[in-house]
Amino acid sequence: MSAATNNSLRSTRECPPKHGYGSMVLRALWVVPGATLFIFLIFFSHGYVRLSQSGLHLLTTFIYSACIAVPSILLLTQVSVRYEPRFPRAMILIQASCLACTAVGGSLAANLILLAVHIVPRGSFWGEFRGSLLFCIFISLAIGLGVSTYEELRYKLQAAELELRTRQVEQERAYKLLAEARLSSLESSIHPHFLFNTLNTIAALIPRDPARAEATVGKLASLLRFSLNAQHNGLVPLEQELKVVRDYLEIEATRFGERLRYQILVPTSLSSVKVPALSLQILAENAVKHVAAQRPEGASIQVSGRREGNSVCLEVTDDGPGFSLDAAAPGHGLGNLVGRLELLFGGDGGLDVVREQQKTVVRICFPAEA
Repeated sequence: MSAATNNSLRSTRECPPKHGYGSMVLRALWVVPGATLFIFLIFFSHGYVRLSQSGLHLLTTFIYSACIAVPSILLLTQVSVRYEPRFPRAMILIQASCLACTAVGGSLAANLILLAVHIVPRGSFWGEFRGSLLFCIFISLAIGLGVSTYEELRYKLQAAELELRTRQVEQERAYKLLAEARLSSLESSIHPHFLFNTLNTIAALIPRDPARAEATVGKLASLLRFSLNAQHNGLVPLEQELKVVRDYLEIEATRFGERLRYQILVPTSLSSVKVPALSLQILAENAVKHVAAQRPEGASIQVSGRREGNSVCLEVTDDGPGFSLDAAAPGHGLGNLVGRLELLFGGDGGLDVVREQQKTVVRICFPAEA
């Protein structure tokens, strides 16, 4: 996995801030002129404001909007951050109460400003305040709750988009791991040494046993074809996997002669069970490479399988000295197979190595219906 992909995955997992003071204040600057124009048009359309008074009334409305809108948004932001996780069902009432309070305070502040610039006469201060208060509260509730609802929906949309991007990146990562696992499986299963040894064996057979040489070529072609197709198939029927294992062991038996003895004891009832492609072949190759090829007496290998409840267990047993799974190199052979089982089955699939009756048993188990 590249560093860029990991960074992308980490960035998408970071939740977007639900409320940001800076961005809210910037949006408040748009609310102020919008509210000003909205209120002015209401008054103008109903004939409460004449054309000659429009400039003065527009300025008055702007002062009211600025004194009420900015503190309302700042207060709503702080209240939402602190109390929404604790009282989600009561947030409408809490927000309405905050808006009513800021409407009262903002209306009082706006009247003080208008008084200071001599737009409101000193003697009519309280009358102007009482006359505008109910309208300010109504408009504050309408616009404030509307903006708050918009912000909530905007956040939910951002969260949904973030979740979608996160899933896309994780799916991308899973596909890449699967592709790397399949490529590694191909490299570890059909490596150049095996091909060279097989070709040398075929060359030696041609003058003394042409029929067996021809059969070996057919088995090698079948094995190569299956390995190439395995790059596109995560799971294959067990019947196909067993044919590949049999072809592989036959090729190696041609090379080692009596030093390699094998049995395949898998019930036909498991023929249609889906298994990871080349999984048994990797186990068989491991036994041939580390036991049969390393000892003068060779090896006896047995491939078996059984169903255990809803799971299938496949085993490759040899009479070698055994080994530890911790020594398996990651990315190749058994280490690669462990990664593939985890990718395909999660915690329901696994590989382990045990010693039973002086023999080494390498076992893979996974769900019967994957």
